[in-house]
Amino acid sequence: MSEGLVTRPPSIGEDIKQQKPFRTRNQEVYLGLVRAADDLKRRTSAVLEAGGVTLQQYNVLRILRGAGKEGLPTLTIGERMIERTPGVTRLIDRMERKGWVARKRCTEDRRRVWCKITEEGLALIEPLDEPVNALDDFLHGPLDETELSRLVDYLDRIRAHAGT
Repeated sequence: MSEGLVTRPPSIGEDIKQQKPFRTRNQEVYLGLVRAADDLKRRTSAVLEAGGVTLQQYNVLRILRGAGKEGLPTLTIGERMIERTPGVTRLIDRMERKGWVARKRCTEDRRRVWCKITEEGLALIEPLDEPVNALDDFLHGPLDETELSRLVDYLDRIRAHAGT
């Protein structure tokens, strides 16, 4: 390849070996988003699993670390998760058995359960900060700051529309 020549990455159609045109541009965008999300999720999962934690477990631990000493109610954790799961209570059950999370019933409302990260949970995720930050920085390879800002705006609008 000669210097200065930029090659175009494969389109989603080429990547999935699509034989006929997409039904609409919307379909092509949708499949491109889903494929890109899956590729990034696989990359992230590989880093996290090497550190002994799943993507969902890491998400809960990050949420709880950010919540501070007080912790958060279980339902709030579920609302803040990137990948929402109906089984957040079971997920936290498993994490509590591993010693990563501690739970305590609210004295004012016995239906509410507060969760907080333990020292073991902190020790588990702290070494993952650097490799996870490197994954975040990975997006700076193909996109400049302006493109990243536009992408954030586009994704916010798509999420808002999809949530309606």
